[in-house]
Amino acid sequence: MQQLPLDGIRVIDYTHFLAGPYLSRCLSALGAEVIKVERPVSGDAGRQHAYFINGQSGYFLQQNMGKKGLSINLKDPRGLELMQKLADSADVFVENYRPGTLDKLGLGYKTLAGRNPGLVYCSVSAYGHTGPDSHRAGFGLIAEAKSGIMQMVGVPEDAPPLLRIALGDMYTGIHGVASVCAALLGRVKSGRGQHIDLALYDCLVSMHEYAIQCYTLSGGQEVPIQTGHDLPQSTLYGVFRAKDGDLVIAAQVDDAWKRLADLLGNPDFAADTRFHSAAGRNKHRLEILPVVRAWTAQRTVGECLAALDAVDVPCAKVQRIDEVLNDPQIIARGMVIEQEHPLVGKVRLPNLPFHFSECDTTQSMPAPLLGQHNREISASLGYSSKDIDTLFAAGVLYAEEAVAKLNL
Repeated sequence: MQQLPLDGIRVIDYTHFLAGPYLSRCLSALGAEVIKVERPVSGDAGRQHAYFINGQSGYFLQQNMGKKGLSINLKDPRGLELMQKLADSADVFVENYRPGTLDKLGLGYKTLAGRNPGLVYCSVSAYGHTGPDSHRAGFGLIAEAKSGIMQMVGVPEDAPPLLRIALGDMYTGIHGVASVCAALLGRVKSGRGQHIDLALYDCLVSMHEYAIQCYTLSGGQEVPIQTGHDLPQSTLYGVFRAKDGDLVIAAQVDDAWKRLADLLGNPDFAADTRFHSAAGRNKHRLEILPVVRAWTAQRTVGECLAALDAVDVPCAKVQRIDEVLNDPQIIARGMVIEQEHPLVGKVRLPNLPFHFSECDTTQSMPAPLLGQHNREISASLGYSSKDIDTLFAAGVLYAEEAVAKLNL
């Protein structure tokens, strides 16, 4: 087995909630030493986010596994000095505060890069560090609304639904992983780090694989709108209701469509040349959809899937989360991991989708308690035991009560 790809890389994670913590969680899984820096007493706001068990947030546990925890008062000059020394020792610094916030604190890119020219500094924000909206606060929901994605989801004439997954945060976070790794590779050649400026809004706009080119290439004539349960530009591709649940069918390519038409037993579909091309099926989709809906409505989901699988038409049940967790494919791929947490006991959480042939990126170390690794991290920067005790007594370093019990 090889070492993990980022073994030996030190990352400072000064982020909260989701995009930043997810980014640094991925870097940790890839082998980096990630130090999670939090404010005293309250810590990352994600610690107050449901679901809770024994006072611990599952939200925080999921996005911060594999990290070491440092809780420090950065408003105290001694705390800021410790943080700057920590950044001097780091390869990567990740933050997701509103642009300009960390400059005022003495932790902006120019300040830290002036001390450590090799530092890769990754900023995640709602709108980025340039442009007329750069000063505005925002969350994934804001980016989803602004990007045009939300407007295309849901049933016509109804308000768009919430997506129920943090698309903007997670997509931006994984772009951060790619950018940081690229910048680290670039540093090998140049010897210098750089500032990465990532915006949730930018990332979601870049995600449009169809809508933007559809609009621009049509001269502004085509504006994608809500279509409900199918895609008018990809017939047949959508959600269909069966007797006991819902399923999706993806028969938009010619060969799959022909197999579906034969399965439906509708001789007109198989013979009518109007349906032999994607353009023809799209044009006449309102003739096709009722026939497919009637076919699924007469059968259970299992019966539909069995029939579709038998003729190699891509399909799947619309699964609940309990069904996902018990899916043999998810189990075989190791996409749910079990960890032992000192306060909670055994916890099961989603794994990351990295599968390397020569190393295992599954994280066994749970998320840190608040301030759990204060002493270890401070000592690595040259602070003596007496120095560390002084910082604790002055409130510069903070650890929740449970940390002391761990060290008994």
